[in-house]
Amino acid sequence: MLLLSTLRNQKSMIDLNKKLWQWIAMLALALIWGSSFILMKKGLVAFSFTQVAAIRVFFGFVLLLPVIYRHLGKINKANLKNISIVGYAGIFFPAFLFALAQTHITSALSGMLNSSATLFALIVGILFYKNKPTLNQVVGVIIGFIGALALITGGDFSAIFGTNSYALYVIIATIGYGINVNEVKFKLPNMNGIQITSLSFLTVGPVAGVILLFTDLGTAWESPYFWQSLGAVLALSAFGSVLSLFVFNNLIRYTNALFASSVTYIIPFFAILWGISDGETVNFVQILGIIIVLLGVYMVNRRQRVKRV
Repeated sequence: MLLLSTLRNQKSMIDLNKKLWQWIAMLALALIWGSSFILMKKGLVAFSFTQVAAIRVFFGFVLLLPVIYRHLGKINKANLKNISIVGYAGIFFPAFLFALAQTHITSALSGMLNSSATLFALIVGILFYKNKPTLNQVVGVIIGFIGALALITGGDFSAIFGTNSYALYVIIATIGYGINVNEVKFKLPNMNGIQITSLSFLTVGPVAGVILLFTDLGTAWESPYFWQSLGAVLALSAFGSVLSLFVFNNLIRYTNALFASSVTYIIPFFAILWGISDGETVNFVQILGIIIVLLGVYMVNRRQRVKRV
């Protein structure tokens, strides 16, 4: 209930019209989402990846039921498709893809790969939303892909065909995020963050609940880590999905798709810190990959200089 109260009273707490609050929101999102990968890892101790994802999505839906009921009137024939796209591209499929990926890759690597989302936001915007890129943005996309490749392989390019091919699931998920941010910005400009978040959960929550019913929860129950894993997944849902998506969708509305999705370039630092604290290792090539990706986002967000005659 405290989380829902926070959502209802957000206007008196923050003002995303102001640059300072935009940056504060971005850093808060980076901290929350940077912690999500270690929470997924803890959830996977007792649960399967399907269960982690399904619980994450379904619990978020249950948590938002009072808000969903309040905003049901906002759904109409014109925006139902767009809300559904946001739900599946930005919530449902990424939840399953990230959980599946982390059965074979570390939480730190998962967090680093998530930084590709800004690049895909640009690419999707160009291809499907008539966004015209500058030269800097094109260069940034190319640089970012080089960095993402370094993150996936860790310097061993043969790894992309082996175990670390699971890292590609994260890349697919970030493509979904790219679709999500453009859909929110260009197709749902008249809806605020709480409306978009709650109604998109309405489109995916019941489906996740049905999937959860067909999994073997008995095996998870027998695990000595059941309650710790459940607590991690519920925290992941409440903060890593519900609260963070509410802030993120509002950030898109008050800024732009590229600025909002740039939060994914800050996330790796928190993901790496959590991973290292849990005994994971990060090699030099992956650190270099982060730097390259950050250079890419700098180029993407850099203003094109106007030549003076």
